[in-house]
This record gives sequence, structure tokens and C-alpha cells, in this order.
Amino acid sequence: MVIAVDAAGGDHYPRSPVQGAIEAVNELPDLKIILVGPEDVVNDELSNHEYDSKRILVQHAPQVIGMDESPAQAVKTKQKSSIVTGIGMHKAGKCDAFVSAGNTGALLAASTFLLGKLEGVSRPVIAAIYPTIKGVRLVMDVGANLEVRPEMFTQFAQMGTIYAREIMGVEDPKVGLLNVGEEEEKGTDNLKAAFKELSKLSNFAGNIEGRDIFDAKADVFLCDGLVGNILLKFGESIPVALEKFVKRGIQQLELGPEEAKLIGKVLKVSLEEFNPDRVGGVPFLGVDGVSMVGHGSSTPKAVKNMILNTAKCLKHNINDKIVASLN
Repeated sequence: MVIAVDAAGGDHYPRSPVQGAIEAVNELPDLKIILVGPEDVVNDELSNHEYDSKRILVQHAPQVIGMDESPAQAVKTKQKSSIVTGIGMHKAGKCDAFVSAGNTGALLAASTFLLGKLEGVSRPVIAAIYPTIKGVRLVMDVGANLEVRPEMFTQFAQMGTIYAREIMGVEDPKVGLLNVGEEEEKGTDNLKAAFKELSKLSNFAGNIEGRDIFDAKADVFLCDGLVGNILLKFGESIPVALEKFVKRGIQQLELGPEEAKLIGKVLKVSLEEFNPDRVGGVPFLGVDGVSMVGHGSSTPKAVKNMILNTAKCLKHNINDKIVASLN
């Protein structure tokens, strides 16, 4: 199993991808990693670590796509970037998958243009892991498609169901459509039509309101990319906001150091579900390959888990199962 890793992606490259790759190789004996990026930068970081040079290789890619660059323009003008090079290697069969914590839009554009779509897929989708009281669940789309046709929701549901069952370990995933009310007649005309389409699926749980997400009234939450991206960014802000609220409460109540320390421990444990490092990343579902995206602030632990999650997708043949479900 060969996985290419974007060694020039994310806020903390090359340290996070290099260290994460070494940790992943140490956990999976059948894994080989190709670090893609400026070879002098990558080799300089590798010199700080002990690693198996037969299982961790370097592919030179001199250009770097910044986090704030226009995705389509960057992919077009930076053909020797780590993202385009890595996806190109995947397309050519030189690796089984590509993972990156770099520019999400550029990775999606390169994956869509170079790898293409799976048979039967209308549009690839970006899924995201979201915390609930029952563990993490799946929200999709979170940015790839700002407008989603009713029949596309059905495809998203089928792809999300397979990912939740095969990779997340949810035994019987239920699908919910995010809406302004539970009733079938609620929402826009598009959402009403989507409800009718989704009702044909045996695991459709109906409309789900925003307050039902943390209670895990479903396992796969469907929405368009506009709503999903807002929801994702809001979720990412919760831990920081709660810490500030709790700190203010401690000050107002004039609690002592020991009490404050105990509250801090409880808060840290309670918010662990929000830690993106635990999952690392998720794939672009629907592309003809395995292209995994992680958070820009990914730590070495996050990159390691992103690689392990990628290996799991490969071992479970997730794309074959998606194609089978759509045809």
C-alpha cells in the first residue's frame, strides 16, 4: 500500500506531514509513504528523525500552493506543486491515494480535474466529521457544492451511508436532511423535492433541525455546501468560545486555583470530541481515487490519523462499494 503525502501542505509543513508520515509507517507494516514537496525542505526535516528510507521516499515538487490562493488558478499555473504532482502520481498509478492538509479548494479542483468522477456520480462532495453525544457523525456537503439538486442529495446520502458504516463503524447509519422543521412540507421547494427523493431510501430519517445534530438524531446529515460550511466553521469555534465563557465564569465566581484546575480538566475532556486530530481528515467522496483532506492546522498526530484513515478506505474498497450502491 503506497500513500503519497503532501509535505508542503498545511500551516505546519514540513514538520507535521513528515513526522505524521513516520508515525503512520511505524503503525502499519504494509505501508509505504511518498512525501511530495520541495526535496531540500523535506530532506532537511527528515534529517531530524529516524526513519526507514525504504518505506519513506521523497518526490520532488518545487512549487507550493498557499492556503489563500485561488484554487482553480493555482492548479492551472502551478503544475509542479505538491498537490498537482501528488494527484498526478495517483492518477498514473504510482500511489494508491493522496493526502493533504493544504488548500482544500485546490485539492478538490485537482482531484476532480485529474482523477475524474466515479461511475454514476454527479458531483463529488466534501464530508466533515461532526461531534455528537453519541460520538462523531458525518455532515455533507461542507463546501464543494453551494447548490444541490434533489437527486444529488440522494447520491450524497448513499455515499455517506457507506462511509459511515465502513469507515466510522456506524452499524446502521440513518440519514437526515437539515431543514427548518421536521415536517415534510417545511423548507424551500428544493428541500421539499429532496425530501421526496430521499424518502425512497430505507434509512432516511426525515428532516432534522439544527438542534438535533448534537443529539445525533441521524448519523449522516445532509445539506448544501453553503449551510454545511457555515455549520462546520461554527462547530470549530465552539471549543475556543466555551473556554472563554468558562474562564469568565471562574473569574465572576472568584473560584480558587484548585477549583479552576478541576473545571479546566473537565472542560478539556468534554471538548475532546471537537478535536480534529482524532480523525485527521476525510476523503472527497465521489472522485475516482482516494483523495483525503485534513485541517490546515493539522498536527503530526492529525496527519498520522489522516494517513491511517486513508489506509482504512483502501482496505475497505470504499469506492467500489459506492459505485455498486449507485448502479
